[in-house]
Amino acid sequence: MDKGTIISIIAVIIAAVNQVFVLLGKSPMPIDSELIEQFLSAVFTVTTAIIAWIRNRRSNSEIDKANRRTQAKRKKKLK
Repeated sequence: MDKGTIISIIAVIIAAVNQVFVLLGKSPMPIDSELIEQFLSAVFTVTTAIIAWIRNRRSNSEIDKANRRTQAKRKKKLK
């Protein structure tokens, strides 16, 4: 088995054990819903910011390349 499959199996086992504890009224993870909401909000914000930054860098790079090509064409026309 590859690494990804093993990790997926372990995650499913942990989720199943957690579900059994929840059904029995036990809370294996003492986390309140407000903390989960704050955590997910922070993860979403950071992820969105990173994606926007990466896309902005890519588009700036493409714009720079296009500007260099345009300048090169202008120089050739001037010669």
